Amino acid sequence: MRLSSSVFASFCLLIELLGIALFLRGFFPVPVKSSLSSKSKLSDLPAEPLAGNSPNSTKVPPPLFKRVVIILIDALREDFIFGPNGKRFMPYTRHIVERGSSHSFIAKARPPTVTMPRIKALTTGSIPGFIDVVMNLNSPAVLEDNVIWQAKNSGKRIIFYGDDTWVRLFPKHFMEYDGTTSFFVSDYTEVDNNVTRHLDSTLKRDDWDVLILHYLGLDHIGHISGPHSSLIGPKLLEMDDVIKKIHASLISREAEGTLPNLMVLCSDHGMSETGSHGGSSEPEISTPLILISPLFQRKVGLEQPAMVEQVDLAPTLALALALPISQNSVGRLIPAVFEEASLREQLRFLHMNGHQLSSLLRDSNPNFHKDGYEQFRMAEKTHGNWMKLYMDGNTSEVLGNMGKKLLKQYLEALQAMSAALSKQLGKYDMYSMIVGMSLILQVLVLLVLAMPEALSRAACVDVPVASAFLSLPFYLLCLLGSSIHVLVCTSAEASCYFCSLPWLLAFTAILFSSALLCSLNVSVGLRRSSKYSFHYWTLSELDILLLTGTVGHTLSLGASSFVEEEHQTWYFLLNTLCLAVFQDVCRKYFRERRRPGDDEEDDPLLPSIAEEDASQATFSPAAELGVSVGSEKWLALSTPILTLACCRLLRSLNQTGVQWAHLPDLSHWLNSGDHKVVLSLLAALSLLLIFLLVQRRCSLVSKIALALGLLGVYSYRAAVGNVLFPWQHSGRSISKGTGEARFVYIFILGILFTGVKDLLRSQVMSSAVEGRRLKSRGLWEVYSGVVLLVALLFRAHNLPTLACCLLIQTLMAQFIWKKLHYDAAQTTIMHYWFGQAFFYFQGNSNNIATVDISVGFVGLESYVEAPAVFLTAFSTYAGPLLWACHLVCYLSSERDRAALSLGHGSYCFALLRSVPAVFYVVLVTALRYHLFIWSVFSPKLLYEAMHTLVTAAVCLFFTFMDQDRT
Repeated sequence: MRLSSSVFASFCLLIELLGIALFLRGFFPVPVKSSLSSKSKLSDLPAEPLAGNSPNSTKVPPPLFKRVVIILIDALREDFIFGPNGKRFMPYTRHIVERGSSHSFIAKARPPTVTMPRIKALTTGSIPGFIDVVMNLNSPAVLEDNVIWQAKNSGKRIIFYGDDTWVRLFPKHFMEYDGTTSFFVSDYTEVDNNVTRHLDSTLKRDDWDVLILHYLGLDHIGHISGPHSSLIGPKLLEMDDVIKKIHASLISREAEGTLPNLMVLCSDHGMSETGSHGGSSEPEISTPLILISPLFQRKVGLEQPAMVEQVDLAPTLALALALPISQNSVGRLIPAVFEEASLREQLRFLHMNGHQLSSLLRDSNPNFHKDGYEQFRMAEKTHGNWMKLYMDGNTSEVLGNMGKKLLKQYLEALQAMSAALSKQLGKYDMYSMIVGMSLILQVLVLLVLAMPEALSRAACVDVPVASAFLSLPFYLLCLLGSSIHVLVCTSAEASCYFCSLPWLLAFTAILFSSALLCSLNVSVGLRRSSKYSFHYWTLSELDILLLTGTVGHTLSLGASSFVEEEHQTWYFLLNTLCLAVFQDVCRKYFRERRRPGDDEEDDPLLPSIAEEDASQATFSPAAELGVSVGSEKWLALSTPILTLACCRLLRSLNQTGVQWAHLPDLSHWLNSGDHKVVLSLLAALSLLLIFLLVQRRCSLVSKIALALGLLGVYSYRAAVGNVLFPWQHSGRSISKGTGEARFVYIFILGILFTGVKDLLRSQVMSSAVEGRRLKSRGLWEVYSGVVLLVALLFRAHNLPTLACCLLIQTLMAQFIWKKLHYDAAQTTIMHYWFGQAFFYFQGNSNNIATVDISVGFVGLESYVEAPAVFLTAFSTYAGPLLWACHLVCYLSSERDRAALSLGHGSYCFALLRSVPAVFYVVLVTALRYHLFIWSVFSPKLLYEAMHTLVTAAVCLFFTFMDQDRT
């Protein structure tokens, strides 16, 4: 069957999308869910164990507290209270911890440590998955069982003030609420004042049962200036005053003979050493949990806080308020809270928690008998015997000792079941992942084998469908695939998504995959005798380095250390690449004297030598940079060396990774107050170099706009206090920088508009030469607008990173890629390597905590979701984006210079030649999702392998589409 290149590529793309969907479905673990009804009810609580023929008691322990006040201080680290600075910054809270009626704990939060998943963990007791990080930007309503719904359903009146994430998660649950936007990190004052202003009137009222306060100011200060900022101390003192006010009000309003009140001080997550959060470092996952109530015994001194899980708060609060535990909760109650209750009530609390955990474990784990379930059943039987003695009126010491042993047995069973359920989150659907990955691999091999035919003049591909279906290997593969599928789906311990599909659909997929494999086999046989030989596929030393480096990087991610320190891999590959390029330069200028036409004259895929010589005569690198032809050789020799020097400087600018991220670097030194003058000079020089490198290919209007825009960038950094103006004598900032940032945005839009206008004009020009000139200028103007936006979003100490990026791009383009005649594939992979390295040069890592959220609010006075998300993502991936945009401009310009015979309408097809580069460097790189370093690393390796296969397949797909049209 003969198919055109575009039809064949579209068919392969469809299979690729199915494989990606199946892989991602297996990669993201499905949270543990109960098979029972959607919400727990008091009527569903198990009966109190009782041995013998006596009727079981259905006694539900009474509530321990009348009112509950939950104070959640966002990003409150445990050392802010329990550390050496606790007495200075939070004296009243520290006094309660040391001498008051309280229980203190260090609650461990599970990654991802961002707000919405942590709130879900606190209220549902379940552990959210990776996908909740994306949902954090637009939190949907919580549909699963949670303590907020249970409290409302039981008639409790709930009031909430603070982060409006709660309002989105629990709509119509609060009797009264006032939400504040959590994403506008530039505000750390009003966002807390809007919460505190309600306190005086609310604390005097008696018409509420639960009060929830979520303070955001501390988290915003962390994002702006880090945990060691001078703003941290005053904010902690402010929070301490709030705690003192609430505690005093609760004590004064407690009446004689009524239930005591409970005040809970907690946090959703901590704060990293850079002020962000989201990862798994100790400062991010360690949060304080302080329970304050007259019910507890008064302390006599500071005790070491015990370790608990953050999800333990949900079942503890539920049982303390006489509510059912959420069905999907994996937490276990905190025993210290129930110490003052009677022994019977304590055992009853543990029994209800154990019954809920055992039910969830039985529904989610086929091997539930091994994970504390049998231990709980034994404890339950012992509990029944204890209850029989208790109901018979036995008051001997033996009964008390038996009850204490039973308490310990219950606690051990709860711990085992909770740990087993928590591990469920890390279980990946490996079978679905492998099936999806095999589909992508088959598509990639099929595209590679079909490339010689697709790139020929006929632009058609011969697909041996009939031969594949009639071959004996096809039936053998079908039998083998079906056997494996039945074996896996009938013996797997965990459920697989691919196994959950209808058997007819699964077997159809197996038949299709077998036919695809047979087609590959037949294609290989046909192409051995075909006229489409692979004589032009010979690999040079540089090709071998690029291929082995890319594959080696993927394989390296099978070890946790290489995931945590992935930047070291890219730094090594980049240095090796520079040495290989230096070798090629030396070979070209000092060893080889190539004669035109030796190798290229028979290659149908390369432009003719005459066309290339004409192009080089018109577009000389020496002419563009204003240097003599004799100097080109020495500039080409110095380019790899200068690139090495720039990369070494940038490595010292921002420490990243895990092992050495805490060490001081140049950015810490530059951002200190004593070196602001040095930072100002460095920023000014970097902006000047950026202008000189970018403006060469722009029109006069764009040059003026670029110059004014870069001046506005410096003005913005001076306004926010990062750098100094020469006439600025005081340290006080001129403004908040909103006006200056918007001033720059105007010039960015103007440059982009000018570039797009030139691109559109190039399509209607009657002169081919003028059309090519306008098209090239339009592309580079769009690129300059992107550069200006990056300069605005980058912090002042990162401006040298941008300048070095542009310098390397300019030198490599003019003296390496052009002069050494590197083809599009080599240039694409080099851009990909540089883009990945510059992602880490910015200070990013595989930890989400390194994402700088504050850049999403440059020029904004309030939170607006669309621009905030765009700016944050754009700044995070600025390195790969810049190299991708440069690749688009470079390949398009080089195609025009090498193929002057193309008409005006071929611009879009010429641009398609560079579209694979965009997908290769930007789109799929962003989809990598930069996994958190706490995840299982074998799936990380599979994901990186999947990333490599997908990007290669997408590049080939657009190459086929372009060939069919041209």
